[in-house]
Amino acid sequence: MERRGFLLSGMAGSLAVASGASFAQEGRRTPDVIYVPTPQEVVDGMLKLARVGKNDVVYDLGCGDGRIVVSAARMGARAVGIDIDPIRIREATENIRVAGVGDRAKLIEGDLFATDISEATVVTLYLLSRLNLKLRPKLLKELRPGARIVSHAFDMDDWKPQRSESVGSSTIYLWTVPGKKA
Repeated sequence: MERRGFLLSGMAGSLAVASGASFAQEGRRTPDVIYVPTPQEVVDGMLKLARVGKNDVVYDLGCGDGRIVVSAARMGARAVGIDIDPIRIREATENIRVAGVGDRAKLIEGDLFATDISEATVVTLYLLSRLNLKLRPKLLKELRPGARIVSHAFDMDDWKPQRSESVGSSTIYLWTVPGKKA
């Protein structure tokens, strides 16, 4: 199972497969990728690259343990994390509680492809390139012109980023949603 460019094996891979079986038994769509946390230095770099401030609404699509949500909320932004995996949502809920940012952070257990993201001024991603491409029409349709999109490690093919930066051994990419054409 691939997640964000990595392969899991051994016990963790078995758990990921077992988790996928659980989703199928419940009749729900399985996660598109396995969970691999974004290093904190990359989280900080992503939020800095997007120029996140207290007037922003940051949506983290595939929020995992909520570390981007927590970091954005600590910066004063309103932060929303979306994840299809209830285990990740429980973990993120606890991390938000421990960080004391529950007044500025919200979690949605759901499908990031089906959830309304139109209020976001910043969207963060750590998905595979093929998922970024699948998500691109939604981003361009739902986000207002000027909204920023930041991706850890994966680009959007022919939509070239406005900026890219190296953070540690990772690359992060920034796009801004263009104005609507007449």
